[in-house]
Amino acid sequence: MSAWNWASLWPAPAKLNLFLHVVGRRADGYHLLQTVFRFVDRADTLRFTPRSDSQIVLATPIPGVPADSDLTVRAARLLQEATGSRQGATIHLDKQLPMGGGLGGGSSDAATVLLALNHLWQTGLARPALEKLGLGLGADVPVFVHGRNTFAEGVGEAFTDVELPATTYLVLHPAVHVPTAAIFTAPELPRDTPAMRPTDWHPGEGHNDLEAVACTRFPLVAEHLAWLKSRAPQAMMTGSGACVFAGFAQRSAAEAVLADLPADMHGWIAEGLAEHPLAKIR
Repeated sequence: MSAWNWASLWPAPAKLNLFLHVVGRRADGYHLLQTVFRFVDRADTLRFTPRSDSQIVLATPIPGVPADSDLTVRAARLLQEATGSRQGATIHLDKQLPMGGGLGGGSSDAATVLLALNHLWQTGLARPALEKLGLGLGADVPVFVHGRNTFAEGVGEAFTDVELPATTYLVLHPAVHVPTAAIFTAPELPRDTPAMRPTDWHPGEGHNDLEAVACTRFPLVAEHLAWLKSRAPQAMMTGSGACVFAGFAQRSAAEAVLADLPADMHGWIAEGLAEHPLAKIR
């Protein structure tokens, strides 16, 4: 019997982009990316209660986000539609990851809904089919369904899995919401970084093409990144921001930098994961 059941607390971990290159743009406007996704142990948590009326109800709505447009609700309904399931669920979400932080929180929540309800409802979709469903919800959803630290290409859905060293990350969260669309539509965004082969990438290589745009438009991001770079030169922004991070081989080194954090800045420490906590669920 699976350890995962209706009584379980289901994790939706954050991701960090260890680099993020924009290597082109498709005719439909979607950007072509190369990045490495790393899961970390900071997470939202979800809990599910079965329903017999086929309804999907979010018991913990996010202020300002209509329930029908919430990614968790959309993910559950998409799974119902794809499988013809008449089962329902009430979703309880304990939100810890910031919105607009570049950590993939909403996408991770949606992926956990797909993985959890596919298991709980016994709808039987294989992981590649769930990844395809996830892409319909957002470009970052498939990697959380995929469940492995990975070199991603395309719009973020073509994966070459990578083994990453044990790393402790210090993450700083500027108190600003960075809309992804505002960064990707910026005219000054570079869109011609040369592509590389996944097998040619090594940890520590690469940069984030979105970083300069976010820093220019959101000075708080620039301020936090400059502070962290002064103590960890390898620091960079994750995703389209706002969070910035640096990796350390020793947790004590990350803790020493965190101890110096100014009172008006917010940060936390997370350990890199070898894989998503739900990587093996069926």
